[in-house]
Amino acid sequence: MPTTKHLLLSLSMLTAAAIAPCLQADEGAPGPGWKVEVDLGLINTSGNTETTSLQGKIDARQTLEKWENQYILSTLFKEDQVTKDDGSKSKEKTAEKHFGSLKSAYLLGVEKSYLFGYVSYTDDKFGAYRTYTTVAMGYGDWLYSTPKLQWFVEAGPGYFEGKKPDADNPDSYIIESGAILRAATELLWKFSSNAEFKQLLSVESGSDNTRTISESSVAASLTNAMKMKVGVNIANDTDVAPGKKKTDTTTFVNLVYSF
Repeated sequence: MPTTKHLLLSLSMLTAAAIAPCLQADEGAPGPGWKVEVDLGLINTSGNTETTSLQGKIDARQTLEKWENQYILSTLFKEDQVTKDDGSKSKEKTAEKHFGSLKSAYLLGVEKSYLFGYVSYTDDKFGAYRTYTTVAMGYGDWLYSTPKLQWFVEAGPGYFEGKKPDADNPDSYIIESGAILRAATELLWKFSSNAEFKQLLSVESGSDNTRTISESSVAASLTNAMKMKVGVNIANDTDVAPGKKKTDTTTFVNLVYSF
C-alpha cells in the first residue's frame, strides 16, 4: 500500500511533468496568468475573557492555455484563557490546524469541461483526525460560466490516509486508508457590482469515513484590491474517536487582498 509521502510526491511529479510542456509549447505566447487572494483574520481580547485567534489563507490560481492550477494554503490558530482547579488562570492552545491542497485541471475545450488531479493534506492537532491526506482524479464541468455566475462540479475516484487518535492508548494513533469517491462543487455569484457570494462543498466518501466540508461566504469590495469577507466553514467526519465531535464549525471575518 503506498504511503502518504509517496502519494504526495507522485502526484506532484505528475503535475509538474504535465505543466512543463505547456510552458514550453509556444515561446511567443504570453506568460501564465495568476490570480492570488490572501485572507487574514485576527481577534485578540483581554480583560475578563482573554482569547487570541488567527486565520490565514492563500488561494493562488494559475491559468495557462490548456491548464488551470489552484494552490491553497490555510492555517487556524486559537488560544483561550482557562481556569485551573486551583483557581489560577493561564492561556492554552485550543485550535491549531494547517491545510494545503493542489488541483491541476486539463481543459478539454468542450464547454470548459476538464480532467483533474487533486491532492490535499490536513494537519489538525485538536481535530477528529490528527492528519488526513487525500489524492483523487476525475472529470469536471462548468454548469454556468458568465460574468455574474460561475458554477462547476467535479467527481472522481481517489485514495485517503488518515491518522486518528486511539481511544485505548492516548499516545498512539490508528491509521486508516482506502479508496474513496470525491465530489466537489464551487458556486460564485456576483450579485452586485461590489459584492459576491461563494459556496464551496466537497464530499470524500470511503468505507472508513466520509468527510464533508462546506464553506459559505459573502465578500464586499472596499477598494479595487481589498475586500471584507464574512462566512462559516463546517467540516464533518462520520467516524471519529470516542470523545471527539463529528462536526467542527468556524465563523470568520477576514480582510482579503487580491492581486
